[in-house]
Amino acid sequence: MQFKYFPHTEEDLGEMLKTVGVSSVHDLFADIPAAARFQRDYDLPQALSETDLRLFFDQLTHPLNAQQLICFAGAGCYDHYAPSVVQNLIQRSEFLTSYTPYQAEISQGTLHYIFEYQSMIAELTGLDISNASMYDGATATAEAMMMAWGNAKKATRVLVSETLDPKVRRVVETYAHFHGVPLQLIPAKNGALDREALDKELAEGGVAGVVVQQPNYYGIVEDYTGIADQVHEQKGIFVINANPSDLAILKTPGEWGADVAVGDGQSLGIPMTFGGPGVGFMACTEKLIRKMPGRIVGQTLDNRGQRAFVLTLQAREQHIRRQKATSNICSNQSLMALYVTIYLSLMGKEGLREAAEMSYAGAHSLCDKLLATGKFKMTFPDQPFFNEFCLDYDGDLDALMTEAIECGYLAGIKVDTIPEGSPEGSHTLMLAVTEQRTPEEIEELCEILGKA
Repeated sequence: MQFKYFPHTEEDLGEMLKTVGVSSVHDLFADIPAAARFQRDYDLPQALSETDLRLFFDQLTHPLNAQQLICFAGAGCYDHYAPSVVQNLIQRSEFLTSYTPYQAEISQGTLHYIFEYQSMIAELTGLDISNASMYDGATATAEAMMMAWGNAKKATRVLVSETLDPKVRRVVETYAHFHGVPLQLIPAKNGALDREALDKELAEGGVAGVVVQQPNYYGIVEDYTGIADQVHEQKGIFVINANPSDLAILKTPGEWGADVAVGDGQSLGIPMTFGGPGVGFMACTEKLIRKMPGRIVGQTLDNRGQRAFVLTLQAREQHIRRQKATSNICSNQSLMALYVTIYLSLMGKEGLREAAEMSYAGAHSLCDKLLATGKFKMTFPDQPFFNEFCLDYDGDLDALMTEAIECGYLAGIKVDTIPEGSPEGSHTLMLAVTEQRTPEEIEELCEILGKA
């Protein structure tokens, strides 16, 4: 049985009491003498939050189970909290067995939650339209690059920021290679996009689009003021790869003037699970809606005047005629979109913002404490960061990380490739903090790294 317990409503209790002929639950125990009843308050511990309760039981079972490291690593995959009810709801059979929803008459449930997912992503990114069926953040970014190229008439190249996640950049380069799209890398300066280099390339013309990331790969919150206007003067498309959980606080891609926002929704509560699955998202302005790949679910009325949901603008078969398709994405990758939809519904605007604020505060606390040990210094001084940052270590970084692992901590990621003009990558450590990390864990990690 999938659902072992459902709490009774007041109406349920009333019906049952009426059936057995009593007016209250207390009447069921009327035959027990008052002297024999328990009259004191129960000696129970104070209630715990779901996160604290999980931690409590993890500590009880720790000696019996294999060690699970406390994660301070990120680089595109983050250890965020998700209410346990999400996992239970997505396991309902009607969700697990859903197929491509092009037959609207039998797919209203699937179409409905995709519609809700699209609505939430559009609001989160500040753009007009969102789709579904993106595989992951890397391929979604590559699809956006293809949108820019397909929308251009006389363009000669697409510009890509060097501060875009290298993993994502490699996927974009693969797509570009096999579609014959010339890419040009815009270098970084002090961990951020070199605006002078970008201005120079835009002044030369022929730019179909510009692809950047916010926060960028190194965790830096970049200032993209004015880039959208420059790109639009070239009739190009401005693409921002964004971390959706950070958009609860940061300026949205829409506020930066972006035409397309892409990224991976893994930070919206999806477990890390050794790197997948995630869920790619894509949102765009209304004028680009016919260039957008994947599925778009719309709301309409059926022949009885009732609200109904259907695939809009394009049918599944468009993606089978490959020579005419905007994209070859066809399979309905919506189970993780359902996960994100339920997560966002449960967290709400306040919960999402609170998680982002806790991540920001924890990261800055950790950074300050590590700098105070005297063994670290900022890789990119004076650059603002959100919940991820880079530090240079003055010793053997591999030995340091190994010692942290032996103490139960995954102390970030070693960054091997740093843009020109920055310190050697072999000594650079990138750490991430989410709302899952407690002040005690931050303090203990600093103590381990400080003494190593």
